[in-house]
Amino acid sequence: MNLEESRPRLPAITSLRFFAAFHVALFHMNEMGAITGPRWLKSFAAIGYVGVSFFFVLSGFILVYTYAGREIDKSDFYRARFARIYPAYLFSLLISLPFFYFGTFQMHVPFFAFAEQHFILVSMLVLLLLQAWLPAAALMWNPVAWSLSVEAFFYAVFPSALARYSKLSRTALFALIPACWLVGLAISGGYLFFRPVELGYVSSNNWSSAVQFVKFFPLVRLPEFLMGMACGFLFLRSQRNPRHALPLVALGLLGVAGTTIAARFVPYLMVHTALGGPAFAAVVYGIALQPNWASWLNNRVLVLFGNASYSFYLLHSMTVFPFFHNMQTMQVRNQGFVGIALWLAMMLTISCLVYRFIEEPARRKLRPHKKAVPLPAEAVASAG
Repeated sequence: MNLEESRPRLPAITSLRFFAAFHVALFHMNEMGAITGPRWLKSFAAIGYVGVSFFFVLSGFILVYTYAGREIDKSDFYRARFARIYPAYLFSLLISLPFFYFGTFQMHVPFFAFAEQHFILVSMLVLLLLQAWLPAAALMWNPVAWSLSVEAFFYAVFPSALARYSKLSRTALFALIPACWLVGLAISGGYLFFRPVELGYVSSNNWSSAVQFVKFFPLVRLPEFLMGMACGFLFLRSQRNPRHALPLVALGLLGVAGTTIAARFVPYLMVHTALGGPAFAAVVYGIALQPNWASWLNNRVLVLFGNASYSFYLLHSMTVFPFFHNMQTMQVRNQGFVGIALWLAMMLTISCLVYRFIEEPARRKLRPHKKAVPLPAEAVASAG
């Protein structure tokens, strides 16, 4: 199939971004004790961190969908990427700066102990999107922004990776998907096998440098992005039959359900890094086929939420704690579906306003002005 053929926008994929970002938010709510209700909901929320893995896979897929078979001007590509991610990123840093500074130097929060000792270094790394390269600094300032540091690395390697992928056969691309999955699992599994005994049980509350390396280091997360790229090339080189969407999405959702169940038995780090990658690839591929039964994802409101999901992701962690905790007694409040619904309405309003009045105007002003391949809104992965 000719890679130069017209590629329609994929609004349903944009909508998926909202659900992935909300899953990440559910994880943070659950960590703070705000999730009550059925056991399945708590189990699903408990693995919300895998939403970031979804974004990494989606990023590789969409960038290939946008650029494969087309000449890339690297300076224009990087400028477009900067215009898309940095304005909202900088806004989130400005909003979170008072909390970060106060927590570091006034409250001496143990979570920010590294920043207290190396404040200038941490600040420079975060501003330059390099914090994920130093595991101890990955969660400083705006904790969820570590994934943007990883994304920046993906953007740096994408033009070269695209050139290499374009020479691969469909058989090689098929083989790359399980290969990337196994490499990702081997990294986390290898750490669990060789880790020092004194580290004990590894969970989401374990902040040793070695654990943070496996979770956040850009090279460790690269297989998820490369898996998405392979999936994107297969999509472009295949007959896109919408009838294939249902089995693909069904298998993908079964994989997500299986990941939720497996999280009770499979080591945390293996779930966190790559376990759900093939399931996410199947869902993205299937929805990209644009079957009629998934047309509800093209709803304008959902697409708007998907477009605003980047700001939603960057800003949500600043509101979860004060909304679900009494700041004087530190007791949990606003638990259950009603509390979650109220918080979600508030965050969607804030995120849509930031998207409309900060993200979009800044992108129009900063992106390359000469005519270039239009970049779909869904080509940014708001990862977490």
